[in-house]
Amino acid sequence: MDQQIDIGIHPDDQPYEVTSFARKHGLTIPVADAVLFAKGPSRAACDTAAHAFLCAVAHYARKQAAR
Repeated sequence: MDQQIDIGIHPDDQPYEVTSFARKHGLTIPVADAVLFAKGPSRAACDTAAHAFLCAVAHYARKQAAR
């Protein structure tokens, strides 16, 4: 009988490593570290927070350029 035991550990369940998260989202290491600290260990929450951060930075840059 071939049984497979699922212990619930999948790559998507593991917390991000700072440098890979920074590279994935184009963030600096300090910013990536702050996002992971604030929103970790959930990958989905961290990805959403990184996207929100980048949108906020882009909005701020557009606002500054209009001055």
